[in-house]
Amino acid sequence: MFEVRELTKVYDDGTVAIRDVSFTVDPGEFLVIIGLSGSGKSTLLRCINRLIEPTEGSILWEGVDITTADPGQLRKIRRQIGMIFQHFNLVKRSSVLTNVLSGRLGYVNPIASILNRFPMRDRNLALKALQRVGIADQAYKRADELSGGQQQRVGIARALMQQPRMILADEPVASLDPVLAHSILGYIEKMNQEDGITVLCSLHYLDLVQRYATKVIGLREGRIVYRGSREDIRRMTDREFKEIYGQEAERVSAGFDEKGSS
Repeated sequence: MFEVRELTKVYDDGTVAIRDVSFTVDPGEFLVIIGLSGSGKSTLLRCINRLIEPTEGSILWEGVDITTADPGQLRKIRRQIGMIFQHFNLVKRSSVLTNVLSGRLGYVNPIASILNRFPMRDRNLALKALQRVGIADQAYKRADELSGGQQQRVGIARALMQQPRMILADEPVASLDPVLAHSILGYIEKMNQEDGITVLCSLHYLDLVQRYATKVIGLREGRIVYRGSREDIRRMTDREFKEIYGQEAERVSAGFDEKGSS
């Protein structure tokens, strides 16, 4: 069981990013967080693995409070929580394989990782992860030679390298066209269904939310304004979606003018 209790984040400039957010996630769920840009989605996800330090509240995973974990405990916790970023967060000048191997940083000696000295077992694991997302043939290319869709698949393979129990996906398809969006979410869904990895994913388009979510929470101005099951969200109309967002709901088809390639 994963639980967030009354989580609040106030930035140094006084901006309240999230306020009194509470929810639970059962093992193996695909939770989607919806809301406008600035609603607190990214802050919430980054507070979970303490890339951002919460101001108040607690985050409990199987009874362990992540918010109070010391550096040693946090390092072990982060091994189990993979992260997929909107803008990929790859080292563009490094090879695809090296980027994927960085997912093992929590397991290897820091000096060895700096020198790119990973065990052969980890290299084989990285190649298998790339094979799983369909780009093993790109392993020795520089990351910046790949298309946007391919770079995000590298990001997924990197997360797989942690052998995680939970994945945090922060707007993972926001910069991709609709066809690629379904492709990328399909890989994440496979991790969820085949590996039993719990997924917390922020999305914007109603079609994608209805297709992939098993559970949904909606944020507006840092507060939860909606909670729903898979059935609830699939019955949701554009009008109801608009009420959560405070503006016209968007369907993924609206993104076909965006550029992207597989």
